[in-house]
Amino acid sequence: MMLTTLIRRELLDNLMTFRFAAAVFITLLLVVANTVVLLKDYEQRLTAYNTATQESHQKLRKQKTYSYYIGKLVAHRSPNPLSIFNLGLDKQVGNEIAVYHAFVPTIWDAKKHGADNPFLNLFTSIDIALVFQGVLSLLALIFAYDALAGERERGTLRLVLTHPIRRGYILFAKYISAMLCLLVPLLMSLLLSIILLTTSTTISLNTDEFLCIGGIVLTSLLYVSLFYLIGMCISAMTRRTSTALMLCMFVWGFLVLVYPNMILTAVETTPQPEAYISDHQQIKQMWEEWERKNKQLLRNDAVLGPLSRNGEGWGFKLKGTEYSFGPREDKPSILLYFYQTGFHAEKIGAESEPHVPLVQNYYGFYNRETLNTVNRTWLVRKPALETIYIQPANLGRILLKLSPVGLYDAATEAWAGTDLEGIQDFFSAVQRYRRAVLDYFADEKIFESRQWFAADQGTADWDALPQFSFQRSGIDINAKRALPNLFLLLAINLILFTVIFLIFIKSEV
Repeated sequence: MMLTTLIRRELLDNLMTFRFAAAVFITLLLVVANTVVLLKDYEQRLTAYNTATQESHQKLRKQKTYSYYIGKLVAHRSPNPLSIFNLGLDKQVGNEIAVYHAFVPTIWDAKKHGADNPFLNLFTSIDIALVFQGVLSLLALIFAYDALAGERERGTLRLVLTHPIRRGYILFAKYISAMLCLLVPLLMSLLLSIILLTTSTTISLNTDEFLCIGGIVLTSLLYVSLFYLIGMCISAMTRRTSTALMLCMFVWGFLVLVYPNMILTAVETTPQPEAYISDHQQIKQMWEEWERKNKQLLRNDAVLGPLSRNGEGWGFKLKGTEYSFGPREDKPSILLYFYQTGFHAEKIGAESEPHVPLVQNYYGFYNRETLNTVNRTWLVRKPALETIYIQPANLGRILLKLSPVGLYDAATEAWAGTDLEGIQDFFSAVQRYRRAVLDYFADEKIFESRQWFAADQGTADWDALPQFSFQRSGIDINAKRALPNLFLLLAINLILFTVIFLIFIKSEV
């Protein structure tokens, strides 16, 4: 009963203050206005994604031979609707990547489709999580700085303690009332954002995405609670509100502004040339070995050898016109020139017809050896990329987690699926798709088929290829990735409350 009375008194005191009205107004204004801008940006990115996807399909279906799939078979990543809450890496990382046998696609090889809007870019870097990081943390400190120091100055704390009231009840009442007041702008702003999302014709949220939004709300609540407890701890250790306010502003500036930017500046994320020189040389030697093997095959072949050494060319009719290609120094035979330029033959001349089986055998060998070399180089390239890119990124993330801002950002990115793991899911799906395409080519013997380089006896059947699809991770995976940071926030909250309790119990009023 006494605790309920204390909570009611503290709640009324907070609700009647100017800072509560300011908290509601500022948070609603920033979050709603930002949601409108982010929705517009999402719609533009979605339009660019749909356009790029259609163009890729059209370009691929125009090709009549399978060899021309290189550069035309492209996987596209659609924008994440939950990026409105935390943009993360969703917009920074490339969203289209070519799929072909001579290369293993990774996150660092992707390109971006669509044109950026310079006006929108001024605002779209500020997502809802960033607004909460700055605004709600500051408001929490403003609510907390005079929670105990102010009552000491006014003498009301001494008056309250003359009654048989436990000090723990006073702390708990202040915490609950302040969090209820801070929860109002948090929930109201997020509710309006969700309403805007659900009324948009371009966004359709499923159950998992709504649950992820719930996870973002819970994480935001713990984040705001942490800053309120930081402010209350400062208020418990000081006797003057001016001192408490000054210390709160210093702590906020350091944790929210200085420390994250300091870590991002200190951690080297730009790869240095010396970091991959040895790996590059090793990969280069593998490809040179494959080139020597290819040239050796051409020299030893009774038919292809003379064609590549002498001035004879292969005669093909391309779209009704006679073309004869001679050998070149960098392309030891017409076969390689034919392969690398992407030309396809509408009709193979009678003089070249006897050599078609040789061409088929050669392409089968050429592509199989290319695949073997790619697999060998990937064993070197994969750990090198992780050393150059992933390890510095993970180091930066670990250091950022020493600040509440880093924990909050990592947790909300995980809930939204815009963290590094969420983006990597797409490129893992692309690698699996590449494997499916290669398995199809192997089963149908595409590499050594006539349709690989000629369309005179049948064109490439692109509809029979495996179709790429990517489903973002659900609530189970996102929660698994977010919970460690969520538990850290909760643990820090409990530790801070315990520290405040111990300080307040031993302090003189």
